[in-house]
Amino acid sequence: MARTRIVILGAAGRDFHNFNVLYRNNPDYEVVAFTATQIPHIDGRAYPAELAGDGYAGGIPIIPESELQDLLVREELDAAVFSYSDVPYNYVMRHSALVNAHGADFLLLAARRTMLPSIKPVIAVTAVRTGSGKSQTTRRIAELMRERGYRVVVVRHPMPYGDLAAQAVQRFGSYEDMERQHCTIEEREEYEHHVAAGSVVYAGVDYASILKEAEKEADVVLWDGGNNDIPFYRPSLWLTVADPHRPGHEIAYYPGEINVHSADVVVVNKMDSADPKAVETVLANVRALNPGATIVRAKSPVTVLGDAESIRGKRVLCVEDGPTVTHGEMRIGAAVVAAKAHGAAEIVDPRPWVVGEIKETFEKYPHIGPLLPAMGYGDAQVADLEKTINAIPCDVVLVGTPIDLLRLVNIHKPSMRVTYTLEEIGTPTLTEIIDGFAARHPLVPADA
Repeated sequence: MARTRIVILGAAGRDFHNFNVLYRNNPDYEVVAFTATQIPHIDGRAYPAELAGDGYAGGIPIIPESELQDLLVREELDAAVFSYSDVPYNYVMRHSALVNAHGADFLLLAARRTMLPSIKPVIAVTAVRTGSGKSQTTRRIAELMRERGYRVVVVRHPMPYGDLAAQAVQRFGSYEDMERQHCTIEEREEYEHHVAAGSVVYAGVDYASILKEAEKEADVVLWDGGNNDIPFYRPSLWLTVADPHRPGHEIAYYPGEINVHSADVVVVNKMDSADPKAVETVLANVRALNPGATIVRAKSPVTVLGDAESIRGKRVLCVEDGPTVTHGEMRIGAAVVAAKAHGAAEIVDPRPWVVGEIKETFEKYPHIGPLLPAMGYGDAQVADLEKTINAIPCDVVLVGTPIDLLRLVNIHKPSMRVTYTLEEIGTPTLTEIIDGFAARHPLVPADA
C-alpha cells in the first residue's frame, strides 16, 4: 500500500513536534519536506537524520514557505499539515485554499493527538496571542509552587534556531548554559527570566526525551507555551492568558481560540492599562466560549529599574520584546507604558535610523510604529540592533524585554530596564487556584 506523502508547514517548533509524535517511524507516511516561515533564518536547513528516524537517511529538507505551491505541484502531495500558531483565521484558510486547489488535503491536528502524557502533574500556561502575559503568569505559578515545597521544572515551547541535532534536549539552569548553547535574544527572552527566578528550564526539539529528563528533577512540570500554541503535554491544570489590548483576538486567531475553549482557568491580564470596554469584550467572549472556566482578573504593573524620574521630559527610545510587537501585532509594550507613565516628552520613532535586518523587520511588519523590537535571531541581526540603537537621537533608552539586553548589546547612552509582574484583582486569585491544585496533587516526599 502506497505511503501518504505529506508536507508539514511550520516555524521550527510545533512542526517538529507533530512529526516526532505522529509521523516519525510511521510506515504509513512519508514526510517530503517541512516549510518554514514567521521566524528569520530557519529555512535552508534539514531536519537531521539522527532525529528523523527510519527512511530519512539524508534528513528532511526545510524549505521556505514561499516554495509551497511549487512543492505541491512537483511532488503531487497527498496532504499538508498546518503546524504553527499565532495566525488569524483568514491566513489559515488561505493556506487551505492553496493546498486544496492543488489536490491535497489540508490538516489541522487535534490537541489530544499530539499532547504527551507525563508521570508528573503538568500545569500548562498558554495564551490567546503572543505577548498576552504568559511570562509573568508562569513566573507567578512557579513561585507559588516553590512556596509549597514543590520542585518546579519549566518546559518551554521550542525555539530551535541553531543545530537541531545538538538542540534535541536543552537544559538551562544558569546564564552560562545560555552562553554555552549560543542562545539568540529571542531564546533568552523566554529562558532568562525563569533562570533568574530560580527555575530550571528545558527546551529543544524532541519533547518526549525532554519530558523524561524534566520528570527526573520535577515534582511538577510547568509548560510555558510559545506564541498561542496548544500544550505539547497533557495538562492537569490548563491556564490561558487573554489580552484586552487586542479585544476580539480570542475568537479570531489560531489556535488561541482552542486555548480558551480548553482552559480550566482564563487569566484576563493588563486590566490596569486596557480600555474598560475592551476588557468587557474579552470577558464576554471568554464566557461564551467556555462558560465553565474560572476567570482570574489581573493587572500587569511595570517597574523601572533605575531612576524613573529621569524619564520625565526626556526623549525616550522604547525597545520592546521582538515577537510581541512583530507577529504578535502589539503596538505598545512595557517600555512604552513606562515612558508614558513617567512623563516622557517624546517617544522617539526609530524608523529613520534602522539599518540592515532591523530595517527589513519594519518592512515586513509595517504596523510596528514608534518603538524598536529587540530582534536578535542571529549575530548579524544583533549587530544591526546595536547600530540602530546607538544611531537614534534620544536621551534615554528604556528596555522592555524580559532580558538584560546589556549582556548582548553595547548601548552608548543612558538606559534602564523595565520589568513587569502579574497581580490579581479581586478573587479568585492564582494563590487559590494553586492551593486547589496542590490539594489534588499532594507533594510526594522524596524518600517515598
